[in-house]
Amino acid sequence: MGNMMKFDYYYGIEAEQFSFYRVPRLLIKDERFKELSSDAKLLYGILLDRMSLSMKNGWHDRMSLSMKNGWFDDENRAYIHYTLDNIMEDLGCAKEKCVKVLAELDSKKGIGLIEKKRQGLGKPDIIYVKNFATLEVGGEPESQPESLSNTDV
Repeated sequence: MGNMMKFDYYYGIEAEQFSFYRVPRLLIKDERFKELSSDAKLLYGILLDRMSLSMKNGWHDRMSLSMKNGWFDDENRAYIHYTLDNIMEDLGCAKEKCVKVLAELDSKKGIGLIEKKRQGLGKPDIIYVKNFATLEVGGEPESQPESLSNTDV
């Protein structure tokens, strides 16, 4: 890193002016997620952030008369749209790496933290961001694994 940049200090309450992506501590500490790359963990944090925005926007729509609108499917599962181009831009990577990082999280090739559903006709995929704090045992979701406490999230 030969080109050192000169950054200013934070003064007063300036340090509180930024938004942050939150990567769940469990993804870093729990053995089940040790095989995930740092990029996949960061992307999952970004997906969680986008999902929370979708849920806020979609909840308002769900309260309207048209229950088909919003960011929820017919089973009331929250989803997001996040194109490869957007992910590439946000992560600062090429398409090949973007596809690889998504595959780490995907339910078909990876750990299963996301599930993609194709819409076709040039529409973006629907992405379901799955709950990292639940684990399916024999097909039944277990709401709180023993190793998880509220302080781990």
